[in-house]
Amino acid sequence: MKPVNQNATPEACKLLQYLYDTAGNAIITGQHTQTVPMEERTHIHDMTGKYPKLLEFELLSYSPNINYADASEECLTEVEENKHTVETALEWGKTADGIVSLCFHWFSPIGGRDKSFYAKHTDFNPCNILKEGTAERTAFYHDLDVIAELLSRFQAESIPVLWRPLHEAEGTWFWWGSQGPAVSRELYKLMYDYYVNQKHLDHLLWVWSCPDRNGYPGDDYVDVIGWDIYLKPHTMTDYQKEYETLISNTTTKKVAALTEVGVVPDITQLEASRIPWAYYMTWSKEFCLTEEHNATETVKRMYDSPYAITLS
Repeated sequence: MKPVNQNATPEACKLLQYLYDTAGNAIITGQHTQTVPMEERTHIHDMTGKYPKLLEFELLSYSPNINYADASEECLTEVEENKHTVETALEWGKTADGIVSLCFHWFSPIGGRDKSFYAKHTDFNPCNILKEGTAERTAFYHDLDVIAELLSRFQAESIPVLWRPLHEAEGTWFWWGSQGPAVSRELYKLMYDYYVNQKHLDHLLWVWSCPDRNGYPGDDYVDVIGWDIYLKPHTMTDYQKEYETLISNTTTKKVAALTEVGVVPDITQLEASRIPWAYYMTWSKEFCLTEEHNATETVKRMYDSPYAITLS
């Protein structure tokens, strides 16, 4: 299977094929981390003796429009902890035989306060990006330019990236989803066209994390379909129902992933059912560092299973 970008780098092509080969035969272990120390990765190793095969890094602190003057301590801490994660991701991508994923909690390009990636903290209207000549459209492309410079550093090192922008468009909690998934879909297509055809970022695999049928950009724009799912803590599941819903609402022609979960899939169920998730990615902080959502034994069982692919 080839990436949607016809000029994709050999590394990106190899990674996508690897995801297809894995789905239904194994599952790649993944973990989100948004700090330079990558404490989640260390914690997993302390628990299991192994490291996740996939790490997702966060770009929120690289947002060009952060209102430091009107931000909570929680926001400022989150931004500060996230600084320099690009360097961390680059170093990990160069030295480990792992997979790099990047997501972006994008502070609104104009206006806003506090954590303005949340719609409740900004009056930024994403519909205006779709109109020629607006300040919102100019700001949108300005921010894309800033992030493109960061992404290009991975291309220079021949590191393929699972690029997961504008996630959770099925909800209204982020500004890009505040006017519905169809608007997010069009923003995603604008970004894709700009990054592929203007910026020539050919190392990216395009991940769409949204199960809404009205939001799907189409098979010409997506390499990996995914869903960010947060179930009741300690639920034991292989996410079969969610898989069936996802492919029903998007496409059956793309490899699927659990692009964010609060609860780690039950590896025993998954090995029996072979639901073709290529990877899962557990969220950070308390979802990994405590037993609030996942028991230590559940995580150990995952990492000890021959069905799970770890960095080791």
